[in-house]
Amino acid sequence: MTLQPRASLGILTSDQGQLPNSKRGTEPRAIENPATLGFPVITEIAEGTLGRRTPHGDPVLERGYVEAAQRLVQRGAVAISSNCGFLIRYQAVVAASVTVPVALSSMLLLPTLIRQLPASAKIAVLTYDSTTFGDDMLELSDPTERSRVVVGGIEGSKYWHDELKIPAPPTDVAAMEADVGACITGLRAKHPEIAAILFECAGFPVVAPQIRRLTKLPVYDITSLCRMMIAAIT
Repeated sequence: MTLQPRASLGILTSDQGQLPNSKRGTEPRAIENPATLGFPVITEIAEGTLGRRTPHGDPVLERGYVEAAQRLVQRGAVAISSNCGFLIRYQAVVAASVTVPVALSSMLLLPTLIRQLPASAKIAVLTYDSTTFGDDMLELSDPTERSRVVVGGIEGSKYWHDELKIPAPPTDVAAMEADVGACITGLRAKHPEIAAILFECAGFPVVAPQIRRLTKLPVYDITSLCRMMIAAIT
């Protein structure tokens, strides 16, 4: 008897590697942790996609992400996401390669979120690296809406440096909380109109509750988007 693949959320990951027996991705609220969404999760490494090349949208990496997405579907993925928000730059090519819903980045939420806020309000996008974050990631064509988006990054932080290592070490959650907290505090000092926060980085959800408590603002991330996908198909 042939066993049928178990319905799961498929997660694309880069070929960054990690330490042996690492618990990366098992932290509470991590996208790779099945307990985060209460739904089975499977992952596939996109071969040749070193993490440091992914943020730039290198076209050479497209094949690796497409083939990994197709393997996920073969293994039973009923929807596909990723563990890197910069994969918004591969959204179209991956979505065209499979027949299940694909949402590779929380940035897909931005057009909806900005329309939920009053015209006087701004939304803060917190990114892993603002130096490689461009307007092409915002999914906004209206200049007025673009003017309401404030982008801040944690480049140069401990987490930023750790993610560039091969293999990448376990996530230092305390350091991430401090760096993300400092980033949003600085942004709000300059832009008191900020009324909501969107995490570009798919690693940031592990500190979402802490940032909600710090700011008293709504915080959205890749898990927000994945919950919507799962709810719509189960």
